[in-house]
Amino acid sequence: MPRARNGDVSLHYESTGTGVPVLLVMGLGMNATGWWRSVPVLAAAGLRVLTFDNRGVGRSSRPAGPYTTCAMADDAAAVLDAAAVERAHIYGISLGGMIAQEIALRHPARVERLVLGATTPGGDRATPADEATRAFFRRRGLMPAEEAVWASVPYNYAARTRAEHGDRIAQDIRQRLRFPIEPEPYAAQLAAALAHDAGDRLGRIAARTLVVHGDEDVMVPPASGRLLVSLIPGAQLLELSGAAHLYPTDEPAADERVADFLTRP
Repeated sequence: MPRARNGDVSLHYESTGTGVPVLLVMGLGMNATGWWRSVPVLAAAGLRVLTFDNRGVGRSSRPAGPYTTCAMADDAAAVLDAAAVERAHIYGISLGGMIAQEIALRHPARVERLVLGATTPGGDRATPADEATRAFFRRRGLMPAEEAVWASVPYNYAARTRAEHGDRIAQDIRQRLRFPIEPEPYAAQLAAALAHDAGDRLGRIAARTLVVHGDEDVMVPPASGRLLVSLIPGAQLLELSGAAHLYPTDEPAADERVADFLTRP
């Protein structure tokens, strides 16, 4: 399988489809398999879809933490180098959306269009999750992998999905448990998310940007998505009704909306 390198960090990546490249950046504790719903939709729209395991998870290196979103953005740039891609669309979700912001700031020449899903600029202006949610995710890193992913369900999925589409949740969890995260790299990634603060720099982003957020997201409240739109020049907002943090599962049409944004002339 192909590998990319950023210093001592070795990164597993995969390429699907042909056309204009889009790099997908996954969130906290998840690896490339978390994009299993999105990849075929984007590839069918005529995009070359690049996915990779962030440092600490899946088939990539597990260096000692804490990590930073800046270092993880440089990892992503190394994946583009290894895939021989000079410029790509960037689509990040949750922690991946924070990393995507740093890619656009640190490597602006590499970014065509930018999609920021279920994420936050960080810093004092962002709206944090409530204390009970934050406390759960601090405890989550100490749980066995299967217990942790099932315990996360009320925080990741919308009420309707939990009530009517348990099959979708089970499908997601099967993918996540293929490469479960370990406690130490989970804590290292969590540190990157908690320290992220790009708000004062986002006005420098020139890439055409779409912000996607579910209106039932309790992990990253929708106000943080609206804040991103106010800070990034010309950014558009797609707020999904009846969707939560893992909105591609709650609202399958979300991937089609993203594909339209990325392929629209």
